[in-house]
Amino acid sequence: MSVPALQRFKLIFFTPTANTRPILDHLFAKFPQELGKIGNYEQAAFISKGTGQFLPTEAANPTIGKSGELEFVEEDKVEIVVNDKGNKEELRKAVEELKKVHPYEEVAFDVYKMEDI
Repeated sequence: MSVPALQRFKLIFFTPTANTRPILDHLFAKFPQELGKIGNYEQAAFISKGTGQFLPTEAANPTIGKSGELEFVEEDKVEIVVNDKGNKEELRKAVEELKKVHPYEEVAFDVYKMEDI
């Protein structure tokens, strides 16, 4: 039985600036070998500042802002590497955990597969 090859993904998410550190601390503690590990370095992340906007519908339960009102929030864009054993299980667990600890009702995130070249 062959062992699946290690796959790497880039997980990118957006969060209010005040929540960036607690989210990263939690994720890195829970997944020390899977998230943010690049060679001999751990807890690697790239964080950039920006302004997010959203308009909650009447059915929404926003953490910030009010339904029906356009909201602008100072946010961080966070990029971290996910090391996966090839079945995307580690990636799925990381996204699931992100959703648990993130303050937003709907978490905005992207996942990209990284290729070795």
